[in-house]
Amino acid sequence: MPVAIHATEKALFKVFSNDFAFSIPAYQRPYAWTREQASELLTDLLSFLGDGSESITDANPYFLGSIVLTKREDAPEADVVDGQQRLTTLTILLAVLRSLVSPVNVAQITQYICQEANPFQGLDTRYRLKLRERDEDFFRQYIQDGSGLNALLSFDASQLTDSQRNIQTNAKYFIEELEQISEQQLEQFVRYLMTRCFLVVVSTPDLDSAYRIFSVLNSRGLDLSLTDLLKAEIIGAIVTPSQQEKYTKIWEDEEEDLGRDTFQELFAHIRMIYRKAKLRETALSEFRNHIKPQKDPRQFIDGVLKPYSDALEIIKSANYQSTNQAAKDVNSLLRWLNKIDNFNWIPPAILYFSRNHHNPDQLKRFFTDLERLAAGLLILRADINERISRYAKLLAAIEGSVDLYALDSPLQLTSEESDRIINTLDGDLYLLKRIRLYVLLRLDSDLAKGVASYDYPVITVEHILPQNPSAGSEWLRWFPNEKNRVQYVHRIGNLALLSRKKNSEAQNYDFKKKKEKYFSGQSVAAFALTSQVLHQSTWTPAVIDQRQSDSLQSLKKIWRL
Repeated sequence: MPVAIHATEKALFKVFSNDFAFSIPAYQRPYAWTREQASELLTDLLSFLGDGSESITDANPYFLGSIVLTKREDAPEADVVDGQQRLTTLTILLAVLRSLVSPVNVAQITQYICQEANPFQGLDTRYRLKLRERDEDFFRQYIQDGSGLNALLSFDASQLTDSQRNIQTNAKYFIEELEQISEQQLEQFVRYLMTRCFLVVVSTPDLDSAYRIFSVLNSRGLDLSLTDLLKAEIIGAIVTPSQQEKYTKIWEDEEEDLGRDTFQELFAHIRMIYRKAKLRETALSEFRNHIKPQKDPRQFIDGVLKPYSDALEIIKSANYQSTNQAAKDVNSLLRWLNKIDNFNWIPPAILYFSRNHHNPDQLKRFFTDLERLAAGLLILRADINERISRYAKLLAAIEGSVDLYALDSPLQLTSEESDRIINTLDGDLYLLKRIRLYVLLRLDSDLAKGVASYDYPVITVEHILPQNPSAGSEWLRWFPNEKNRVQYVHRIGNLALLSRKKNSEAQNYDFKKKKEKYFSGQSVAAFALTSQVLHQSTWTPAVIDQRQSDSLQSLKKIWRL
């Protein structure tokens, strides 16, 4: 028997009425709209309303999009499959409007937030919108109750969850904007909001049908992410309500621990671990057709999502904990890997870490060679297809439990790759913008015996012998032949690091003055590589040659070239 699907355009006064009692199911993501989305909504609404010179009935209508519900036709109870962000934000907006209008109008706005009890109609007092259990009490007390808004604004935001902080931020924004307009304009705005703003309400009594509608709408560009769609499908495939609640909590705990952006990144890494190839379909299609987490959703969450999420959190934060001394080295290697300018190394890092997290010595050995490989591919300027292919082979090797340290392992650089890396490092490194800073920081750390920290907002790569020395300078006495000088200027031996921006005037100073004015002070103290410069009385070809040779030997030792 076909399932009835209803889609009706409704003004907001009909949406926030006794026709609907909205509930956000436990599997839904937290409230995530930030000030940016709230600002876009309010700015649009005020713009469509105009200056108030025309009647509300003649003002341009505003379409708020669609919401998808599971709802029986003969009852108001409705689970929100899609649309909780808009419904929540609109409720926050109504609560703010209620706090700003004259007392005589408060009750009229309250009716859109809360259903009044009416014993003659068999109605109990209840709020129009019920958030997930985690946020329900907070939202009721500080938004839906008429007396909680001021207390909400005084909260220390650092003590709130992400969703609570978003609620507070958006309420504060609405107040800041709307308290600037007059009482008459506020009343016009409320009339416009409730009578000229519309939602398309799509409802079906069948959960599977609602999910299909949800997926179709959102695969056509509405503002929901891959993780939202997968969450609806995976959690929705768990039949038992208590199990749904349990796995929803696990999912949301992992999302909150990683943060929304990194959590979405996690699913790209999971896809790569399974598929070991460049994306060929949409990510959603590849999950549905090849990974198929909905077939055994509990196993996917327990055996994949949680361990991989935990691994990614440690990898990104470089915060591996162990009493073994090797843990310190693992974290150092993770910090270096996080400075690589691509993320293709992360899937094998996740896979290996999740399988060996209790063995610090194995992790140290693996991440030593993974950083070597990632740095090598960076220096060789391997393109994305080359990187994906190499790391796909490494993923297969990890899954196949082959010897990762054999000469023919995809984790190991070939002799030909090592030779090409050495040639690159011995050339004009400065001209290779993608790789020069990473190489010099790696070299500097080795010179500093690993004790240096590089958490500076600006780190620049500087020439000691200038690129264009001034006429009559001592540089031209030390390097009289221009062709010979050019062969030195961009090599490692002539480069240093500063924790400040370039000073174009100082770059061409003679060597003694340049040391005093440019290579001195706080910007130098952090870098062993730059401190070397201060110990030189001259800067001749012989000095650069020796420094080049020493630097190259250090890098060859670091990466076993």
